[in-house]
Amino acid sequence: MVKARIAVLAGDGIGAEVTAEAVRVLDAVAKRGGHAFEFVDALIGGAAIDATGEALPAATLTLCRGADAILLGAVGGPAWSGPAVRVRPEQGLLDLRKALGLFANLRPVAPLPAVLHASPLKPEVIDGVDILVVRELTGGIYFGAKQRTATEAVDECRYSVAEIERVVRLAATLARSRRRKLTSVDKANVLETSRLWRAVVERIMPAEFADVACEHMLVDAAAMHLLRRPRDFDVLVTENMFGDILTDEASMLAGSMGLLPSASIGASGRGGLFEPIHGSAPDIAGRGIANPYAAILSGAMLLRHALGLAEEAAAVEAAVAQAVEGGALPADLAPAGRDGISTRAAGDAVLAALARA
Repeated sequence: MVKARIAVLAGDGIGAEVTAEAVRVLDAVAKRGGHAFEFVDALIGGAAIDATGEALPAATLTLCRGADAILLGAVGGPAWSGPAVRVRPEQGLLDLRKALGLFANLRPVAPLPAVLHASPLKPEVIDGVDILVVRELTGGIYFGAKQRTATEAVDECRYSVAEIERVVRLAATLARSRRRKLTSVDKANVLETSRLWRAVVERIMPAEFADVACEHMLVDAAAMHLLRRPRDFDVLVTENMFGDILTDEASMLAGSMGLLPSASIGASGRGGLFEPIHGSAPDIAGRGIANPYAAILSGAMLLRHALGLAEEAAAVEAAVAQAVEGGALPADLAPAGRDGISTRAAGDAVLAALARA
């Protein structure tokens, strides 16, 4: 039996709707396996700003430090944007990652055969794709010094050898458990940080991971080949901003951001923060039509990476696949001319598949 305290940070927009379904599935997994999961809610993002004036209240950070894992929905929205805004919701997420030392973001992309139609790419291009993107999460331009005047702005991009080493070692270890191929993405023809990145990769890989094939690829070429020949990729590792952009591009291989989970983990390899890669979608918030599959699959990653429950994680992933294959398609996945099912109905379909397993 596994006992776990899980912090649930619904956030903004559709965050509360999709995390509710993920919690229902995790609770079912706990009951089925004789585990004891305690779910504790807390504020982050715009909802936290409205309530406390801060995007990451001290009480939320304290809860997350003591939790075995964190399940997050989404943050942000037009209510907290614009030049007059003092604190942005997204800063709460950045601060949480930094405070907990969550330096690597794992984003798997494996399109489901039943919804290949949802991708803008041809089915024969994406059929059989199985990619894991490992994005460095606490360095680079997002965390560098910033400056702005009336006539110019500066965002500093900075990386240390230690920051690069730890994420490359993690990515190579994950590649070793898959198809043993690592693609390191940089912009070494232009950027000094990328030249350092490439030098670190060239030192580590032959010395520590000789059994993993390694290639370097410039980020613009990687963006092209993700659409041209995505089946050639196994594990990609890259810096923060490149990873942010490439993973959103890669989401189109699966047909929708509503299918893609993510895990942000630290040096211990346990614990961490788990969230769908989609945003808060304020245009559909409160309508009960958001796709919860990415949040539910983030719950599966939580089971695997935070709690060591690999079999339970696989069961949830299989249940989502069965729900989709059975035609339980929210609006973002439904074929043209067909109405999508509700958020709750999608969660029900996963729970039904779990019960049948």
